[in-house]
Amino acid sequence: MSRITVLGAGLVGQAIVRDLCTDGLHVKAVDASRPALQRLQQRHGDLVDVVCADLRAQSGIAALVSDSDLVVCAVPGHMGFETLKQVIDAGRNVVDISFSAEDPFELDALARARGVTAVVDCGLAPGLCNVVAGHVAGLLDACETYACLVGGLPQVRRKPFEYRAVFSPADVIEEYTRPARLVEFGQPVVRPALSDVELLDFPQVGTLEAFNTDGLRTLMRTLPMPSMREKTLRYPGHAELMRILRDSGFFEQEPLDLAGTPVSPLAVTSRILFDQWRLQEGEGDVTVMQVVIEGSKGSERVRYTYDLLDYYDTATKTTSMARTTGYTCAIVARQVLNGRFRRVGVCPPEYLGQDKDCYAGLLVELGKRHIDLRERIERLAQ
Repeated sequence: MSRITVLGAGLVGQAIVRDLCTDGLHVKAVDASRPALQRLQQRHGDLVDVVCADLRAQSGIAALVSDSDLVVCAVPGHMGFETLKQVIDAGRNVVDISFSAEDPFELDALARARGVTAVVDCGLAPGLCNVVAGHVAGLLDACETYACLVGGLPQVRRKPFEYRAVFSPADVIEEYTRPARLVEFGQPVVRPALSDVELLDFPQVGTLEAFNTDGLRTLMRTLPMPSMREKTLRYPGHAELMRILRDSGFFEQEPLDLAGTPVSPLAVTSRILFDQWRLQEGEGDVTVMQVVIEGSKGSERVRYTYDLLDYYDTATKTTSMARTTGYTCAIVARQVLNGRFRRVGVCPPEYLGQDKDCYAGLLVELGKRHIDLRERIERLAQ
């Protein structure tokens, strides 16, 4: 029986474990939160082993994964790079959803030296959108533009933020502070996060705002195009609130001296916001994503549009963001485990999209989980 270790049992990690348990795989979940591990045991019983361990102690990761045929990394972004490095150094194939600030290709030489397949950024965005980009790039003679619009939102809007954190709240704030890298006229451009706000209408959802975030990542290296951008979607007004907090210093990490006590503004802000952003039991969310790629095929200009709209699963009590992120990861993990995808080194998801069998298999499996990615193809005027 194949053995998989999932590092991290948060909202998305729980969905990954749940999906992998359905195949009779031997799954081990590792997390520092005993309540999170208890929820897994209550739901899955003997199908999953749980280990309570603080994954910030990087020296212990090699021992935790030593009996694994494959590892899934689902830790917060600030731990992601070092955790991935330790898993690769231990010689274990790995699929990673942790959105870390570092360039994952810095670990490519190590992965090749260890003979490891390391699929990185393998969630929704980055993740599924990259798979689509790799697939379309293989269909066109030349790709000209790439745009991804994506966001996870609460179904019920509540003032003032009209937002619930559907993945690590710390990573959400990181999105609002890390400068966004774009490509314009073939040149890399850096813009502030939360900039270039525009209002867009989405069927069944309504009007949302889109603003710059740093989500292109590996695509800027692997599939360079003259124009590339990623924007995050929220209900209108959210970006302005976040800009006020950021520009007023509430997201600063450098401690302030308060009556002789050093206090980090970010730590205080996070504590306040996380309580307000926590998704309550049974509270529904919705995920919206649109990927648009334009290019040429022979003498024709073509536009490919991919739309995804997904909702909270009331039967399994799984958030939409956990479904779309976690199930994508779990499906790709199986493809690596069974040898369908075997490329050695650091492999962003666009490499899977370039493999016709992996791409088709991923969409079929997502469809079985009622996650539908709808494709539209348009011929454009010259």
